Amino acid sequence: MAGSTETLLELSLSRSALDRAAILRRDPEAVPRALADPRTKVLDLFGDRAPYAGTADAPRLVYRAGDPSDADGLVLLLGRDRDGATVLAVVHPPEDDGGQQRGNLRKLAVALDDHDVDVFASAQGLANWHAGQGFCPACGAPTEPSESGWTRVCTREGRNQFPRTDPAVIMAVVDADDRLLLARGPQWPQGRLSVLAGFVEPGESLEAAVAREVLEEVGLVVTGATYRGNQPWPFPASLMVGFTARAQGSGLHPDADEIVEARWLTRAEVAEEVAAGTLGLPGRLSIARLLIEDWFGGPIDEPHPFDDPRSR
Repeated sequence: MAGSTETLLELSLSRSALDRAAILRRDPEAVPRALADPRTKVLDLFGDRAPYAGTADAPRLVYRAGDPSDADGLVLLLGRDRDGATVLAVVHPPEDDGGQQRGNLRKLAVALDDHDVDVFASAQGLANWHAGQGFCPACGAPTEPSESGWTRVCTREGRNQFPRTDPAVIMAVVDADDRLLLARGPQWPQGRLSVLAGFVEPGESLEAAVAREVLEEVGLVVTGATYRGNQPWPFPASLMVGFTARAQGSGLHPDADEIVEARWLTRAEVAEEVAAGTLGLPGRLSIARLLIEDWFGGPIDEPHPFDDPRSR
């Protein structure tokens, strides 16, 4: 199999530059103190969009100073930057119109620097969690944020809820002829293919999830699952863990509910179809794209990239 056995290192959302300063979260004065500190950097998050300057190809997030009135809404203490300044995110309704240029994480992350990627991914993941945790799962009472946005507390029983991340595996499967398996689900347009992926089930190891998902989705037995890298995927709350694996055979039997097309492709076929615009690949933000290009042997130029409405 082509490609290095080293861990993939260029995963956009795995870049980190913040000191999360978790010790501050339980200090009830941490957020008010930060909002009053002129050095504090505040990122406004409107749904899944944040203000940025520059272009989508060379963006930088726009921060502002804190304001005591921010404490009336949801404030997330993300940590400290390399200069020791506290970094906060303030969550707003998506429809708020501030007249600023805004972009989502899918659109901007590949071109953002390490600091901005870390801030945006952390803020987005935490905001997504808050949006789905308004009521206690045990008794149904309302919950309210606590610990600088890192906990929600049941207003009836005092039960704490903490942010959750759902692990998922994503795998580049090759056969004995070193062809790559690409497929698409019913939600993807015709011609756009990717590697297989799926969520890890309770009581299951990552390697077992790789084998089960491939067997369930296309009827193949695989061996040799090899870890290649991971990154957070806050769409809404996953950790994507990348693998390679080798198929024991080439016969494909797709699960019609999950897979509407599955094909083995050689490198020459991938290059030819991408150049012709008949094959679209996952965006460069994803582990899927890096797994494909690792197998291919280098970057794949798409003269006719498929549009992804989620990144608009």
